[in-house]
Order: sequence, then C-alpha cells, then structure tokens
Amino acid sequence: MSKIKILWADDEIELLKPHILFLESKGYDVTTVNNGIDAVEFVQKDQYDLVFLDENMPGISGLDALNQIKEIRENLPIVMITKSEEEHIMEDAIGSKIEDYLIKPVNPSQILLSIKKIVDNKRLVTEKVTSKYQQEFRNIMMALMDHLDFDKWKAIYKKMVYYELEIQKSNETGMEEVMETQKNETNREFAKYIEKNYVKFLDYDNAEAPIMSHTLMHRSIVPELGGEEPVFLFLIDNLRFDQWKFIQPLVSSLFSVDDEDLYLSILPTTTQYCRNSLFAGLLPSDIEKRFPNKWSNDEEEGGKNLHEEDFLRDTLKRLRVDAKTSYTKIIHLNQGKDLVEDIPNLFDNDFNVIVYNFVDTLSHARTDNKVMRELAEDEAAYRSLTLSWFEHSPLYDALKRIAEKKAKVIITTDHGSVKVTNPVKVIGDRKTTTNLRYKTGRNLDFKSKEVFLIEEPHKAGLPVQHLSSNFIFCKNADFFVYPNNLNHYAKYYKNTIQHGGISIEEMMIPFIKLSSK
Repeated sequence: MSKIKILWADDEIELLKPHILFLESKGYDVTTVNNGIDAVEFVQKDQYDLVFLDENMPGISGLDALNQIKEIRENLPIVMITKSEEEHIMEDAIGSKIEDYLIKPVNPSQILLSIKKIVDNKRLVTEKVTSKYQQEFRNIMMALMDHLDFDKWKAIYKKMVYYELEIQKSNETGMEEVMETQKNETNREFAKYIEKNYVKFLDYDNAEAPIMSHTLMHRSIVPELGGEEPVFLFLIDNLRFDQWKFIQPLVSSLFSVDDEDLYLSILPTTTQYCRNSLFAGLLPSDIEKRFPNKWSNDEEEGGKNLHEEDFLRDTLKRLRVDAKTSYTKIIHLNQGKDLVEDIPNLFDNDFNVIVYNFVDTLSHARTDNKVMRELAEDEAAYRSLTLSWFEHSPLYDALKRIAEKKAKVIITTDHGSVKVTNPVKVIGDRKTTTNLRYKTGRNLDFKSKEVFLIEEPHKAGLPVQHLSSNFIFCKNADFFVYPNNLNHYAKYYKNTIQHGGISIEEMMIPFIKLSSK
C-alpha cells in the first residue's frame, strides 16, 4: 500500500518539526511549505491525500489559499489550523468545505486523529465491514442448512442487503465474488423453500402463511385506514428492497419510518399477476372468475392492468371499508407533476392510492437500450440510477408536500427483479409466453430439474388457458432461451434485469409504513 501524502502549510513550519517526524514515523509522507502561495503551487504540481493549512500566513491568507486549492482539486481534504477562535473565520472555513478545524497549539495526537478521521476512515471502515461480513457470511451459510420459516428468510435477506450496500459504500471490490457466491447459494435454498411451501401458502385462511400479494390489502393496508389522518399508498412498480434502502435516507428526512417489512409476492412475479392480485385481494384464478371480462390471459391482446381501480374499489366494498378513495396511475412525467399539484386536494380523501411505473420502465430500458445498459452496468450502478431518478422525480416532490401535513404513508411494490446470468433451454409453440423468467402454454419441453413446474395451475391460483397448459418458472439467476439462435439470445440477455420467476430479490419485497414527523 502506497504512503499517504500530506502537504502541511504553516509560516512557523520549523517549529512543527517534532510533529512532522512523528507523522513520518507513523508511515506518512509529509511535504512542508511556509506560505499559502507555495501551498497552491504544490497542489497544482503534485497529488496529495490531505492538506494541513494554517489560517494566518504571509502573502495570502489560509482562507484565500483554501479557496484556490478547492478550485484546483475540489475533493482534496483540507484541515484548517488557526490561533483564532473567531466565529466568522470558522464559518468561512466550514462554508468552503473543510474536513476538520484545529485550534493552535496542536499536539501530535490531535493531528494523527484528524488524519485517521479523514484519510484512514474509509480504509478502517472497509476493513471493519469486510471483517464483519466474512463472519456473517459463515453465519448465513450455516443458517441456510437449517429449517427456515419466512421470518428467518426475511432476516437473512435484510442482512445480505445491509452488507451489500456497506461494501458498495466502502468501494471494496475484493468481496464482490464472495457476495455473488452467497447470493447464488441463498437463492438455490430459497427456491427449494418456495417449491416446498408455495401452494399451501396460497390458502386465504392459512394464518401461518406469510403475507402475500392477495392478502396484503386486507392484512396490512386496510387496518391502517379509519384514523384521523389520510393514508397515502405509493406502489412503486418493481422496487426491490435494496433499492428502497438506497432511497431511504431521502425519505427518512421527511418521515419517520414506523415499520420496514417484507412480504411475499405471488408467482409469476410480473405486474399482470402481482399487482392485479394486490388490488383485487384475490388470486388471479379468482379474479378471472369474479371479473370474467376484466382479466386478460397472457396470450390475449391488449393491456393486462387496465382495471386496477375497479379491483381496488371492489375489494374495499367486499371488506366493508367506508373510505373516500382516490386512485392515480403515473406513467409519464407530466402526470407526476400534476400529482404534485393535486396533493392538497388529496388530503380531503381517506385513502389515496398512487401507482408509479418508473422503476419497472427503468429495468426494461436497461435490457433494451444500449446506453442504459452502460449507465447501469451492474447492481451498484442500477441502485445509483434509481436513487438519482428518485431524488429528481415528481414522486419525491409529492412526498415533500405530503410531509408538510399529518398523514400516514405506505411505500410498497408488486414484485422485484433479479440479474440473470444463466440460460436454460425451453421449447414451446407459437402461443408460449415471451417472458424470460416464466413460461405458460401447451407442450412445453424442458429439463424438470431446471424449473419449478406447476402442472395444475388452478391449485396455484393461476388461470387455466387450455386443459393441457402448465406453468414453469426459472429459479435463481436462470433465464429461458429457445434452442434456435440460442447463443445470440443467451449473450444478449445475460446480465440483464428480469422478473417473473423465483428469487429472493423478486419475491421478498418491501412494505414500508411512514408517518409525518
């Protein structure tokens, strides 16, 4: 590891010789100058990791030198050292984005502590995060060998996301392969858990089943209604838990996070099935029976989510909820801007449902658009892109306006998504669905060990399109390809973000309850 290079500018630098020798004995490379002009010149000519800058020097002041250095290297950490404790000097220095502020006389321990806080902090944090994750890696791998219920799966997933984000923040690239290995192993075990338990979880009366798409409305959302404050439900399509954690600091600046939970989506993990099920409070096969003219099967033409508001209002009526309700779907930017303007009027309602489609659009664009692929080339970039969108979106503006008054806010989604890496072959006829993570149709040909097969769709709450139709789902990071032109499509879709199948990222999705501060 190369030495950390420090530039120290002070007109009494000779008196600081013991401090310099102390730092050099600790392995730091220290360059000294005795005026601000030289400090600026040295920064122009060489690369430093940190600058100690005396506030009162001949020629140009420390504050002037600070401003000039920041113009040359905006992100170079600077520590201001001064004899004065005058408030305006501190304010000027802090306003110019210094990293630390020391009052003379300084001792070597103060200097060393300042260096460690600023320069060594990232390294120390990285080492600690890496060490803790290595220990947690072993704990998680051991836990996967046990019989896990849904609460334990939630704990494992939350822990994995926590360390993935901490490692991303620390820029520790050496742990990426380890993290990927653990994700794959976790998803293999999670797929076994789903295959074993999925059908029995779908029983409406199974009190031991986790909250799922078709039970979320009556078990988690409706109980929040009926209070003095209006409830705003934001359903952000295709929002994974790690993406929620990335935008959480912005949301937390506006609201108190009262509960941060995960629920289990139904299969297939697509908008057509999951979101309709959520608003209808029913499994897809039951929606088809109750609304024969409003459910469209995969092979039918036209939109598949055109009746969400009808399903929602029917559910509230069925549950005997007497609430003045609004439903808004945001697909375009102008609709988002209109929503911001309409927020004051929505406070007249008891329950406001807002569906936001951007994140799902982002995931599809990442597959279909070369520029978007480059902008979000990996999971970390994909999360960062989500954060950048959210920070500048009308959705964030709408939340700001809601936060000005008393309200309850729920943020959730209909399904998540997963990065796919491994192609598996399937053969089907012309009417087989095009989704890369699940297929339904007649005469599907596949290797049974590679998929989760549902031979009797009605038992899994799925509409039966034909007597011989069945459903197959990809597991882990697999995706379906047809044998014709296999290599082309395997290469094209590898490392894209998809949904529809079985993975912890697609099925275990956020349900967040917020309240006004």
